[in-house]
Amino acid sequence: MTQATIIDGKAFAAALREQVARDVTVLKAAHGVTPGLAVVLVGEDPASEVYVRNKGEQTNAAGMYSETHKLPADASEADVLALVGKLNADPAIHGLLVQFPVPDHLSQARIVAAISPDKDVDGLTVTNAGRLASGLPALTSCTPVGCMLLLKDVLGDLTGKHAVVIGRSNLMGKPMAQLLLAADCTVTIAHSRSRDLAGLCRQADILVAAVGRQEMVRGDWIKPGAAVIDVGITRLPSRDPERAAAGKTRLVGDVAFDEAKAIAGWITPVPGGVGPMTIACLLQNTLTAARRIHGLEA
Repeated sequence: MTQATIIDGKAFAAALREQVARDVTVLKAAHGVTPGLAVVLVGEDPASEVYVRNKGEQTNAAGMYSETHKLPADASEADVLALVGKLNADPAIHGLLVQFPVPDHLSQARIVAAISPDKDVDGLTVTNAGRLASGLPALTSCTPVGCMLLLKDVLGDLTGKHAVVIGRSNLMGKPMAQLLLAADCTVTIAHSRSRDLAGLCRQADILVAAVGRQEMVRGDWIKPGAAVIDVGITRLPSRDPERAAAGKTRLVGDVAFDEAKAIAGWITPVPGGVGPMTIACLLQNTLTAARRIHGLEA
């Protein structure tokens, strides 16, 4: 039986970072502008700390300016909003994001609303979400943008394809659906309350799974030859008892990979698929924001 083509997000992301670095060099030389990215981290979530550190390292590697602001877990909302306001006003900062989740006593909605839409490289503000929905230029959530780049790379023109997106979050599901609509797909948004979820998935030429439930999408949910984009990441104990006893873990996605790859035409692995694209697209968004703030891009 023919196996699905594995979509190498790691290699694609590396090429995208190299292109961004070249564009940053040109921007500096031609206009004296160094794109700047600021990340705000509240609390000490280990996974968030690793992710934020990687963002900083890759931002610097691309020739950009990077700042990380760490606040204690008991920081007041007023303190967080004051920092966001300060970074909004800082001319050296073109991209600004607050790493979510934040502690329960903080309002994610109020924090997002405080971010300048011009610097909203996560694409979460109402302004950017509205611009995306209206077909206007917008800073768009990094992971959906990365998914679209991978899909267009392997499929080319997406016109007329039926895309099913499992998940309806503001960060992933909704912008993913908007991007697919803009690419002239027929789009179904499914979620935990959808009836006959498996049946909906079997209709998909493009299936994007973004629900955070380990291996929920089984192989028999996949339409033969479909492109499967697995956004989910769940950390589980290693299958090796000794490694598991030592605290070693493994990552799995929302799709039962071994089952799905025997049916799909293309599939992203976990890890090594969508994950690397997120930071690469964050760098691209920061570059775009810097150009627009300085009047160099529409």
